[in-house]
Amino acid sequence: MSATTFTYSQALDFLYTQLPMYQRQGAPAYKPGLGTSRKLAAAFGNPHHNFRSIHVGGTNGKGSTAHTLAATLQAAGYRVGLYTSPHLVDFRERIRVDGEMITTDAVTDFVSRYLALPEDVRELHPSFFELTMVMAFDYMARNGVDVAVIEVGMGGRLDSTNIISPDLCVITNISFDHTQFLGDTLPAIAGEKAGIIKSGVPVVIGEAEGDVRRVFAEKAAAVCAPIVFAQDYPQYTAAHITPEYIIYEGTPFGTLHGQLTGDCQLRNAATIIASICVLIDRGYDISADNVKRGFASVCDDTGLLGRWMTVGTAPCIICDTGHNVGGWQYLAPRLASLPGVKHVVLGFVSDKDVTHILEMVPRANTRFYFTQASIDRAMECGRLREIAFGCGMEGNAYPSVSEAVNAAIDAAAEGDTVFVGGSTFVVADFLQSRLSRNV
Repeated sequence: MSATTFTYSQALDFLYTQLPMYQRQGAPAYKPGLGTSRKLAAAFGNPHHNFRSIHVGGTNGKGSTAHTLAATLQAAGYRVGLYTSPHLVDFRERIRVDGEMITTDAVTDFVSRYLALPEDVRELHPSFFELTMVMAFDYMARNGVDVAVIEVGMGGRLDSTNIISPDLCVITNISFDHTQFLGDTLPAIAGEKAGIIKSGVPVVIGEAEGDVRRVFAEKAAAVCAPIVFAQDYPQYTAAHITPEYIIYEGTPFGTLHGQLTGDCQLRNAATIIASICVLIDRGYDISADNVKRGFASVCDDTGLLGRWMTVGTAPCIICDTGHNVGGWQYLAPRLASLPGVKHVVLGFVSDKDVTHILEMVPRANTRFYFTQASIDRAMECGRLREIAFGCGMEGNAYPSVSEAVNAAIDAAAEGDTVFVGGSTFVVADFLQSRLSRNV
């Protein structure tokens, strides 16, 4: 594609088809290292130097943490950029300013400017993630953000986002995921995640025990980074889960009503509260009312989707993007506690060992519908059915998410629940199909 004028759909086509994209292709598209990111950012004037930033890494809870911090900062009156991945329904979800997605014109303009760069820059052959990250930084700088909340894509040490110089680093937790790239032990994975810890920059660790905690403590000490382990301090005295909110009592900011209600949010909330306290110590002007707004309206104010999200009531339909063992340790008991029959629609990516996850999924009063997302990396639904059968789970295979969900809805009686998950991309297909029908 040349740098002549083209449409938004053509710009998206270029991003999706001309650039290596890990989310769709897997390992062949993975491009670790910071060299390309630094050179590409320099070609656009190093836009990330024009605003303050907060770097959020970890295995699970990155998105919830990043969005809640962004919502709180917005409530405090800051102009806030937010960069997260992957998207669920619309590419533009990845890049937001004050909760509003990047405009289609801005996406098209950036791709045009990239294609007009000198050949030596384009010959860097950036990945999808590298180019869209620089797009985000460029858009935020052009829109005058005060601070940006930047979510790590994968790992940390060699992740493209690690070119920023943040005011605060946050690492939520460590679990097994992307082991083919990050290592096959928790300390090894922690070592990669710890790569975002920078000299003199405070870091908040959400959850860490034993050798994993030691990895973080040693890295922080080596670079003289003040470190806070959120679990060491009571961030709240009690938490009560209701259908609409989680109510946190006894926080430094009074009683908070969290709009995110999955069980994992109890741990995320402690990490977020500790992070806000550090930001205040760093000179950020954040009041108790700002924190209350950030927690209570995070989905409304930032557009966050897919976290124990109710999308239908007849029957009750819930989706969640939890896709690894760390996520399912919270999803499984929450799912098991639901009344009625659980109609569970599951799909995974092909490069993940799903046996441990399947062993965690509740069996009692549950029916299974095995499916696959519309991406190259999706595990074929028949293969998933075979693996699940080996784990004592029976169900039919459906070649598309919409077919599986429709079968589950048709089988569900009043008082039952349909759950959709296993992979971010299964949830994405589901939400896209629901929105296309205006349901």
